[in-house]
Amino acid sequence: MKIDLSVAITDEILNTFLKLNTSREIPSVAKFGHIGTHFDVMDKQFSLENTQRNGKLFDVSHVRGREIGVTDIDASTISIGDFVLFYTGWLKEKQYGTAAYVKDHPELTNDLITLLVNKKVSMIGIDFAGIRKPAEHPQADQYCADHNVFVIENLANLDVLLQEALEKPFLVHTYPVNYQNLSGLPCRVVAEL
Repeated sequence: MKIDLSVAITDEILNTFLKLNTSREIPSVAKFGHIGTHFDVMDKQFSLENTQRNGKLFDVSHVRGREIGVTDIDASTISIGDFVLFYTGWLKEKQYGTAAYVKDHPELTNDLITLLVNKKVSMIGIDFAGIRKPAEHPQADQYCADHNVFVIENLANLDVLLQEALEKPFLVHTYPVNYQNLSGLPCRVVAEL
């Protein structure tokens, strides 16, 4: 069984995103790399070894009003090279492409990010806009990328994966678009059970 974890991009989402993302720091062409399910490149190369990884999904949808921390997961189940995914329910609650979606989204504690880097995971996947809020977003992504970890943002259908996986092992296939010189790369991400 395969489950598409990528956000479907509609004309409405595309137009809304371009209106919301008016940052002068990101050239208009580069904005396309940050739409939908994607990772921030951070001047690194995505290894083709990352196209297929063992997945580990954590349900942290109960965490509200605080950051997601080390004690919210069982880190002993994480292995080197895993694609670690966090289901918060944020994408379903706030709807991708809306102002509410990018405002006050969940975030991982710096301790949890460090733990994942030290565990040598290959990918961190989230169903929200960034592992840290906007003020710390670039630094957190850069820290991960400097340790060969990519952060995949805006994953969809993690609730479906949670129901179907039921503690069973699964693979995650990730295929970024082969754009050159963009700061973000859109991805197709598919879980296989």
